[in-house]
Amino acid sequence: MPSPTGAKTLALLDLLSRHGAGLTVAEATRRSGFTQNLVFRLLKTLVAMGYATQRDDSKAYVLTNRLLDLTGPRQGDRSLALCAHEALRRLRDETGETVQLLIEADGKGLVLEQFRGSHALQVCGEVGMRIPLYSCAPGKAILAAWGEEKRAEWFRGRGRRLKRFTETTLSRREDLLAELESARRLGYAVDRAEGIEGIHCVAAAVHDDYRQPIGAITVMAPVHRMPEEAFSQLAERCREAAEQTERKLRG
Repeated sequence: MPSPTGAKTLALLDLLSRHGAGLTVAEATRRSGFTQNLVFRLLKTLVAMGYATQRDDSKAYVLTNRLLDLTGPRQGDRSLALCAHEALRRLRDETGETVQLLIEADGKGLVLEQFRGSHALQVCGEVGMRIPLYSCAPGKAILAAWGEEKRAEWFRGRGRRLKRFTETTLSRREDLLAELESARRLGYAVDRAEGIEGIHCVAAAVHDDYRQPIGAITVMAPVHRMPEEAFSQLAERCREAAEQTERKLRG
């Protein structure tokens, strides 16, 4: 039988995972049904162990990406997130734009790591956020790098049309497949405001020793800072970051 305190710690972790903006002690107490003293002690323990942090502005507690580091993709004893850290930071510094490391989880994209850009106006997500694979560049980079059988399995049950988010979303299967073929030839994928209006992104897949995609690195920016003529140059930087990450994974 799990200890009562251990079960409540896991319950609090689960509660925080469902509130991306975080919860204050009072909010966590109300939503969990635990005593305020216990909630306070559990949150302080999570902070001390690196699983949570307290925001300076709202004093709310939010999860860090430590759990993702523990459970995310690995090659041998090497963590994908840790191996990508240096490459992501360098890519952010070179472009000034927000960069992310995304993996596939349960058929969707999951943001494993993020470095915010340096511009006053930035496009940002949240670590742990889940997004459709087909409407973002890193998701399409992963789909394009999959074998036909795995890709067919992903399509199974999704119908001929996928949900449309903007006017440019590739919602027809045949259009998406043609785009994925282009991404395979080019070695990178693009997002022409397909997930969010006014936002472009480019991405390159990160491969394991068997040349299977275990993630993708992306740069995202408003359309006016990333016009289509800039795609190939930024994609080359994404490929360099992906290759640097692969070298780290190999040791």
